[in-house]
Amino acid sequence: MNATFVSKLAAAAAAIGILASAPGASAQSAVVAQDPLNLPEQFNMLTNPDPNVRRATAVVNGHVITGTDLDHRVALLVDASQNEISAEEMARVRAQVLRNLIDETLQIQAAEAEEIEIDRAEINQTYNRLAAQNNRRVEEMDAYLLSIGSSPVSLKRQIEGELAWQRLLRRKVAMFVNVSAEEVNELMERLNASKGTDEYWVWEIFLSATPQNAAAVEANAQKIVEQLRQGGSFVAYARQFSEASTAAVGGDLGWIHLPQLKDPQLETVVGQMQPGQLVGPIQISGGYWIVFLREKRQVLTADPRDAMLSLKQIQVSFDPTAGDAANEAKLQTFISGVQSMRGCGSADEVAASLNANVVTNDQIRARALPEQLQNIVLGLQIGEVTPPFGSVQEGVRVLMLCGRDDPQSESGPNFDELMAQIEDERVNKAAQRYLRDLRNDAYIEYN
Repeated sequence: MNATFVSKLAAAAAAIGILASAPGASAQSAVVAQDPLNLPEQFNMLTNPDPNVRRATAVVNGHVITGTDLDHRVALLVDASQNEISAEEMARVRAQVLRNLIDETLQIQAAEAEEIEIDRAEINQTYNRLAAQNNRRVEEMDAYLLSIGSSPVSLKRQIEGELAWQRLLRRKVAMFVNVSAEEVNELMERLNASKGTDEYWVWEIFLSATPQNAAAVEANAQKIVEQLRQGGSFVAYARQFSEASTAAVGGDLGWIHLPQLKDPQLETVVGQMQPGQLVGPIQISGGYWIVFLREKRQVLTADPRDAMLSLKQIQVSFDPTAGDAANEAKLQTFISGVQSMRGCGSADEVAASLNANVVTNDQIRARALPEQLQNIVLGLQIGEVTPPFGSVQEGVRVLMLCGRDDPQSESGPNFDELMAQIEDERVNKAAQRYLRDLRNDAYIEYN
């Protein structure tokens, strides 16, 4: 908030305090608290109540956001959603993306005012890295963006905004954030005390809200959750919608321990989640939180699923045109033959006698296996096989364990890592206030 607005709030608070000392002030204070603007309950709208229908573009402190800019950025989100978006939903998405473009412009302008310039080579380097992460050459990335109705220019503008904002926060916010050694040591003690409990790989989307717009923000968050449940990309929605500092990395909060959330409500929610589960929106201080649990493991202990395995896959195929009796007999022969194997040394020879195929993989992590097989394989001794699985149509197979390297115990985050996390949390909160100030001071004209 700017100083003028803060002073007005202080004056208003003082006025309410004076009223509270007068007879009947309690009822008046309750009315003010419920409706600080003293608006009538019934009124007529004199113009279109949905300005987003006609306001497709904007001018932000003199910088023009064109309809093409909006179309190109919306195309990125639509492509990532992997769903058909209804006309009603598209109107909401366009309105939100326009707000994002306005914020992005304000962030770039604020950085420029501090003489922070993002070198074009750095933007291109980040763009090239994104292309590589998507298994595309730069030329292929350019062509792909054009094919979905977006453009390299639009994505590079988003990259510029993220880099400029991060650099501005380091200069204007991060240097004033202090974390004491006592705070970090206290958190480390809590983590050590929780050894053997679960830790969580969390992805987040945060939407800020005020009492005045809470209902609209919650409805927007509900729509995002619906799109994510239908297969939308969490990374894409986090980058476009989230106001948390993790937005630039697709909402990835990394591995955390419940005490690090510093909110009993969130600790309870995340603690009850299962990997792959999406929850939200959850109303928290300052807005709404959407959380996706990617994975969980034991705190400061080795996760058995990180064991590196050496496996032999032994598979037999069936003739779909043969009768059921013939295929059943072949299946029983295969099962008996597998049970007769004496360790991995005899696997190839016995498999050959059964006309079965053998595939060896000496470097596969247990967590890379289908979840149904992970616990089964981890319960095997060297030379043992899983129960047969599959069908006549796709073939029947077993997995034989030929080697296992167990993971080392996790040492957990160190002092510097915990301090960095606490600093990031405080910078994130300060960044939200900073952006609100930029919006308050901005001159924005809608077309």
